[in-house]
Amino acid sequence: MFHPRARTMLLLSLPALIIGVASSLVLIAAMKVASVFQQFLWQQLPTSIGIAYDSPFWIVGMLTLTGIVVGLIIRYSPGHAGPDPAIEPLISMPVSPSALPGLLLALIIGLAGGVSLGPEHPIMTINIALASAFGSRLFPRITALDWTILASAGTIGALFGTPVAAALIFSQTLSGSNDIPMWDRLFAPLMAAAAGSLTTSLFFHPHFSLPIAHYTQMRLVDIASGAIVAAIAIAAGMVAVWCLPRLHELLHRLKNPVLILGIGGFILGILGVIGGPLTLFKGLDEMQQMAFSQTLGAGDYFTLAVVKLAALVIAAASGFRGGRIFPAVFIGAALGLMLHAHVEAVPAAITVSCAILGLVLVVTRDGWLSLFMAAVVVPDTNLLPLLCIVMLPAWLLLAGKPLLAANRHEP
Repeated sequence: MFHPRARTMLLLSLPALIIGVASSLVLIAAMKVASVFQQFLWQQLPTSIGIAYDSPFWIVGMLTLTGIVVGLIIRYSPGHAGPDPAIEPLISMPVSPSALPGLLLALIIGLAGGVSLGPEHPIMTINIALASAFGSRLFPRITALDWTILASAGTIGALFGTPVAAALIFSQTLSGSNDIPMWDRLFAPLMAAAAGSLTTSLFFHPHFSLPIAHYTQMRLVDIASGAIVAAIAIAAGMVAVWCLPRLHELLHRLKNPVLILGIGGFILGILGVIGGPLTLFKGLDEMQQMAFSQTLGAGDYFTLAVVKLAALVIAAASGFRGGRIFPAVFIGAALGLMLHAHVEAVPAAITVSCAILGLVLVVTRDGWLSLFMAAVVVPDTNLLPLLCIVMLPAWLLLAGKPLLAANRHEP
């Protein structure tokens, strides 16, 4: 009935579905626990003792304590809470399952405590390790690389609420051949991503889109404006690229993760006092609050962007377990709103989407993911041709430039 190629794809469908659903459930569980813990730490607890959650004392104290607790987990847990996200790519080979409890705990405490990182890197690490460990026993004929790809696709689908991002990302890595077309290779990862996104949507849907005025028609001047905005965002991101490895090396001379993360948490607290509560946490909900605010001006947006960028660098350099994509999107949105406030003739849809494109491109060095994030935050089909054109000079600017990553240090 089916061609052998179709039978091969169908055989991978069941593992792909299982991995996609499981990847989403891991993400949902971690985010739900972190949300409950965050509400306790930042609302119930300060209210019960008569302290405002946005007071300098509470912000500095809570982030310093968060750093110390995460440092203790990293120092004493088996596997030291997994790899340092500052020196590892988003998708890498499986880690030892013994490191996963510490990694999950460090992630939840960091998210709840207000650290300016997202969940994507630790969740990706956890899902890849679990998929490889259990999958290799249940389906021994499937290789570790295949489990890594399926878990990565399922996690991306779960994180962003759509399988489109996974399809775009893996289309450039799973290239076809004369014998096996690209869509044969994409079938199982796309199935995992679809299962992950659908499972996530049953519980909650990530709210990326912002209430920004519709972009009506592309003009030649808009292409130039968008390219300039993307270049400004890239310049801001390259400051972080320069700072991260140097600060990472400086902090890790201390050798003790409790001390390193305690200092990092204290600095994050100081930055939180300067930027306010909007610069805390992973940035997704805070981005919505920023966009809906009627009181923020150009100076406020600039402060939010600078403080969040500094917090991202400090958190990553200190060794907190978290990802950099979500905060980069917040920074891009703040930068775009600031540029629109300065030059109102340039539509906010252009400034925000192109700034996000530039920042995410610096952080991920992935053109498809950058286009996707810009398009979902400002969901306007009229913008897609402009974003594709703006991507070209942005990619040229970053060609051959260093990545936003720290260097490995000898223990």
